[in-house]
Amino acid sequence: MKILYLHGWQSTPGGVKPSYLANAGHELVEPSLPDEDFAAAARIAEEALAASKPDLIVGSSRGGAVAMNMQAAGIPRVVLCPAWKRWGSADRVPAGTIILHAPDDDVVPFADSVELVQRSGLPDSALVAVGHEHRLADPQSLAMLLRVVESGRVD
Repeated sequence: MKILYLHGWQSTPGGVKPSYLANAGHELVEPSLPDEDFAAAARIAEEALAASKPDLIVGSSRGGAVAMNMQAAGIPRVVLCPAWKRWGSADRVPAGTIILHAPDDDVVPFADSVELVQRSGLPDSALVAVGHEHRLADPQSLAMLLRVVESGRVD
């Protein structure tokens, strides 16, 4: 599967989560997104989307906010601890989006994802409580990410 992976703020391509997906056999497209210019980050993500035609978009934290602000109709999304209240203007995700978030996240409140599910009209099952911290780099979180990416579901 070809995945457009959008990294978080103060992160870079090639991190733990995209490397985990690549090691599982997925093709990753990972543009480098600037930290200080959200509009430029969104533009770069849109260009990568157009050039790569991915099967799935995965966005982590600020990358999740970028994913939410993209014009990507018909492409499923998985967002990880999305920082939508800090960046961008989107306050909803499309049907079928899955959100992974650590209940004890001390960077992006878990309540933000609960609100996002409600605003978007998603079923409660679209929000998966997993992990113990913002990075979601622990074995349980990585395994859940891979499961969601490969099945498109949490069950």
